[in-house]
Amino acid sequence: MGFVRVKAKVWNIENLENVIEVMLLADTGALYTVLPESILKSLGVKSIGKRRFRLVNNQVLEKEIGIVGIEVNGVKTHTIAVFGDENVYLLGVVTLEELGLEVDPVKGELKPLELLLM
Repeated sequence: MGFVRVKAKVWNIENLENVIEVMLLADTGALYTVLPESILKSLGVKSIGKRRFRLVNNQVLEKEIGIVGIEVNGVKTHTIAVFGDENVYLLGVVTLEELGLEVDPVKGELKPLELLLM
C-alpha cells in the first residue's frame, strides 16, 4: 500500500496572493490539516484560537489553528489548519471531506468521495 502524498496549493484567505505549493501526507488518523507554523506565519495566516490534541503517544498538546484556502486535485476549499512543528505536512480527514476526496489505499491515491446529502 504505502503512503499517499499529494501536491497542494495553500493560501491566506485574506490575501490570495500569499500562496505556497506543498506536498502533504494524507493522514486518515489526523482530524485537521497540519502545516509548519513557520509556513502559516509566512503566509500571514491568523490564529483563530487554540485546540487540544492527543498524540499517538498519549501526550496532549495545545496548538494554534487558523483558516486557510487549499487546492488538491483541482478542487478548492477553506479549511482549518494547525500551526504545527517543522517538517509536519499532513492532510487531515476534515479537509479531505471538505474537498470531497477520500484515500484509496489499494491504488495509493485520492479519489472522489460519494457525498451524503441527508
